[in-house]
Amino acid sequence: MCVDFVRTGAGKGAVAAVLAAFALAGAGCEERSALKRPAHGAGGGGETEVILCDGSTPGAVAAAATGQVLADSLMDQWKRAHPERDWVEVEKEQHELKPPADNSALLKGGQGPEHPYGRVTKQELLLWARETEKFVVEGSRIFHSAELLGSTVAVSCDMCHPHAANTHPETYPKYQTQLGRAVLLRDMIEWCIENPVRGAHLSGDDPRMRALEAYIIAQRSGTVMVYGKH
Repeated sequence: MCVDFVRTGAGKGAVAAVLAAFALAGAGCEERSALKRPAHGAGGGGETEVILCDGSTPGAVAAAATGQVLADSLMDQWKRAHPERDWVEVEKEQHELKPPADNSALLKGGQGPEHPYGRVTKQELLLWARETEKFVVEGSRIFHSAELLGSTVAVSCDMCHPHAANTHPETYPKYQTQLGRAVLLRDMIEWCIENPVRGAHLSGDDPRMRALEAYIIAQRSGTVMVYGKH
C-alpha cells in the first residue's frame, strides 16, 4: 500500500519502516512516489500520520511498529476505509491481467481415490484460482513500481515492457548475450533489475523475484513454449 507521509513522531526510522512494509502489506493501490512531503521532527503520540494513495484517506501507524505488524496495520486501515474494495481487484482494474486457467472440468466425473487429485470440490478450485491470482497480482504490483523494485533512478519494468510485453518467458531457457551463457527467465529479470532499473540484487528465491516471474509467465498464458528461441 502506498502512502503519503504527512508528519511523523519518529523521523526517518519510522519512514523507512513504513516503506519496508509496503511489500508485505500487498494492498492494491497503484504505486506513486511514496514520499510526498518531508518528514518533520518529533511530534505527539509517537505515531506516523499518513494519507493513503487514494489521496484522501487518512491513517496512522505506531512509530514502534515494524515488519509484518506494520504491514498488517496498513492493510487493515485500507480495508476498513474501503470495505467494498478488494486489493486484488484494484490491481486488476489498473493493469491488464490475464485470469488463471479454468479447472472446472476436474469436477466432472472420474473423481475418487484413484484420481491424481482425489476428490476435489468447487471451493478448492476457487481457492486454487484465488491464491494463484494473488501471486500473479503481487508480481504486477512490483513490476509496475520503481519503489518496490528498489530502483535508484525511478525506473520500473513496465517502462520498457508494458503489460510484460516483449519478455517472452516461453522461450527460456536460452542463451543471452548480455550474460554470456544460457539462462533462466529469473536470470534475465535479475539482469534488468541491476542494469536498466538500477535496483538491488534479488536472489532467485526472493518473494519479489518469484512474484515477478509468476506475473511475466501469466501474461503469456496460452503461448506455445519453444525454449531457446530468439
